[in-house]
Amino acid sequence: MKTFILAAGLAAAAAAMPTAAFAQSCYDLWYERNLIYAENGYCFKTRLARRTFRNYDCWTDNPRLSRWEQRRVAQIQRQERRRGCRVNR
Repeated sequence: MKTFILAAGLAAAAAAMPTAAFAQSCYDLWYERNLIYAENGYCFKTRLARRTFRNYDCWTDNPRLSRWEQRRVAQIQRQERRRGCRVNR
């Protein structure tokens, strides 16, 4: 019974945490952050990003992100800095 309670508590805690905290890798963080830009029409400059997001339309170098998207990008960038991520640099 204690194991079940512990597992339920861990599952609840995991559900409450941001996605970036559970990202498998620096690439996952990079992908999630850039997906937000791709969905808002950003025209990527790097080969990796252009190849990764080639199925998204691009129409701007300065996409307008919602407040939620801006906060999410900032969270991901903080996580990338903490981990020392260097995907696509």
